Amino acid sequence: MRHPHGLRAAAGAAGGGYSGDIAIAQDVSPGINVYPFSSGSGFGTRYSNPATLPSGSSYSVAFSPNGATIAVAHGSGSGISAYPWSSGTGFGTKYTNPGTLPAGGGRAVAFSPNGAYIAVGHNTNPYLTIYRWSPGFGLNYSPAATPGNAAGLGVAWNPTSTTIAMAHVASPYIDAYPWFPGLGSKYANPATLPTSFGTSVAFSPNGSAIAVGHYSYPYISVYPWSPGFGTKYPNPGTLPNGNVRGVAFSPDGSTIALAEESFTRINAYPWSPSGFGTRYSNPATSPPGSCYGVTFTPDSKVIAVSHDSSPYISVYRWSPSGFGSKYANPSILPTARGWSVAFSPGAP
Repeated sequence: MRHPHGLRAAAGAAGGGYSGDIAIAQDVSPGINVYPFSSGSGFGTRYSNPATLPSGSSYSVAFSPNGATIAVAHGSGSGISAYPWSSGTGFGTKYTNPGTLPAGGGRAVAFSPNGAYIAVGHNTNPYLTIYRWSPGFGLNYSPAATPGNAAGLGVAWNPTSTTIAMAHVASPYIDAYPWFPGLGSKYANPATLPTSFGTSVAFSPNGSAIAVGHYSYPYISVYPWSPGFGTKYPNPGTLPNGNVRGVAFSPDGSTIALAEESFTRINAYPWSPSGFGTRYSNPATSPPGSCYGVTFTPDSKVIAVSHDSSPYISVYRWSPSGFGSKYANPSILPTARGWSVAFSPGAP
């Protein structure tokens, strides 16, 4: 249902915190859930579903940098669905599908920071497709050399929209390309590769580091980025306990957070040019199941994680001291595993 978000936005702004929207991509229909959210009062009433739903499991969700579009990568049908977005109103009429669809269904989606392009990782060759965004899908680009010969599970742009990276499920598990626009020759692989399936990838806010979440010990690999991969940072002192499915840097660059499938669920560490700091303590109320997506609000004061057990989304206050109190669950919960979570640009 629609929420009178303008009132919530005013209250959030008056309190000096974030006010915007939070989206969760889930395993079953309707595939996407979006709620107003403010750091002062938490979740508002869930927005109405889009008139045309994504088909199949929805694996990834992203807002455009200006907040005017929401995109969902999903496993069947068109593989990618994008909608006009208006905070306070919700979904507009779905944009026409791209002329060339992501092959085999979409798994990951990310807008370039300059808002001019949208990248989709997908299940079959060429595994990565990038479209001009105007708004609406335009010309598409694919890499000259097939990246990894395997499904693209995570995509990320560097802050200047000059590099695109994709995590995938075959060695070398991570590929990165210059972007002109158009894909240049792939950067050389890192000297120390991730050890198994690459599931997620993120650049630090200043573009000086690239992080890859993956299966198998040590579950997270982070490299200096110059452009090109530098020598892998030392592993954190306290490692995740299982496969990392999501990775995110806080927008202020002070924290790196990992969503994992094992019992710690969510891991967060201070981040600096020296690499990982000492792991933050677990939140007082841990997510109840394996975690798949993680993100921060643009002001770095709230952290959200999506997971495979009800309530499928957990959101916490965040500060330099670590996890604060958990926000109350939304009144209308997602109904299945949350694969991905994203905050809109909102208002600080």
